[in-house]
Amino acid sequence: MLSVAEAQARIVERVTRLAEEDVSIGEAQGRVIARDVVATRALPGFDQSAMDGFALRAAETPGTLPVGGTIAAGARDVGALTEQTAVRIMTGAPMPPGADCVVIFEDAQVADGAVTVPRAAIGDNVRRRGEDVAIGDRVIERGARIEAGELGLLAALGFARVPCGRAPAVAIVATGDELVSIEDEPRAGEVVDSSAYALAAQIRDAGGVPVYLGIARDDRATVTAMIERALAHDVVVTTGGVSAGDRDYVRDALADAGVEPDFWKVAMKPGKPLAFGTRDRTPVFGLPGNPVSSMVAFELFARPALLAMQGAASLMRPRAPVILERGYHKPAGRAHYLRARVHRNGVGMIAVPHVKQGSHALTSMIGVDALVEIGANVTEIPPGGTAPAILLRLV
Repeated sequence: MLSVAEAQARIVERVTRLAEEDVSIGEAQGRVIARDVVATRALPGFDQSAMDGFALRAAETPGTLPVGGTIAAGARDVGALTEQTAVRIMTGAPMPPGADCVVIFEDAQVADGAVTVPRAAIGDNVRRRGEDVAIGDRVIERGARIEAGELGLLAALGFARVPCGRAPAVAIVATGDELVSIEDEPRAGEVVDSSAYALAAQIRDAGGVPVYLGIARDDRATVTAMIERALAHDVVVTTGGVSAGDRDYVRDALADAGVEPDFWKVAMKPGKPLAFGTRDRTPVFGLPGNPVSSMVAFELFARPALLAMQGAASLMRPRAPVILERGYHKPAGRAHYLRARVHRNGVGMIAVPHVKQGSHALTSMIGVDALVEIGANVTEIPPGGTAPAILLRLV
């Protein structure tokens, strides 16, 4: 069996980057930017006040100066400041030519149309044109994921549309006679196809577009037909039917549909029975049927592939050592991935694995902060010992 790292490397080697597309800035969150963003505007675009106060000349402080007017944010055609004069100015308002500092309102005393100010220095409370971004600056690098900060900067620079890696359309095919749709009341022996909804959320989080094709019953021809239909999309994800049982037809169906197999089984728990292959440039993931196994396997293998297809610079989540207060024991041979909540204790992070670690236990995926990785050859983490963790969210 392949190790997790070996399987990840082989998958990333086989996927192909998709073409880029222009996306409205309002729809760009979570997408991967396809080209470096170079500023064509300066930020700020003009010298402006950083505070409410009085604009004046530092050389004329300390002292008492007549107040020669008010400049509000948004003012245009601001006249030059005459000597031995101050003007009332608001935060974000343009600095009048001739003024070189702002004394904040709280430090000034106003009486009879004049203001008394303490000593000031050139540049106090002034935002200079281009001090944040100068024209020609590379402000966002190709491969970055677009989140709130990037969106704010893109908007400030006037980019109404953004070049992004095309979002991969990911077909989801569930297999199994035991599965029913969410609209149906499950009878004895039946379960709702919950994995389809969890995987769709994971696909969207990775920048893809989920396309649920439905449930294929445990029949080789039926599964093959569904997979062939799914292969019209950029990526195919199946759930269930990938093990070695008498009614596990996915691997045979993949072969019937012309999918070239790359590997089957990974030395991990949960998620050992995992198949990966390609047809032409379309990657196909045969995920396990247990819902937790499919979610963990998607996180470790399909998510990096979707990001690579969009041209993301970073494919893997951040990792950090965590403390297992109760330790952990397991046999050698497979890496274990423990669903855990994490909290900080000073500078360290304490991981508290969920009490239910079974591959069927969907509750173990609620509020999970990290997957704690216990290496394949590790058999014992002593109480208070550390282990690496994949951080699903920062804590």
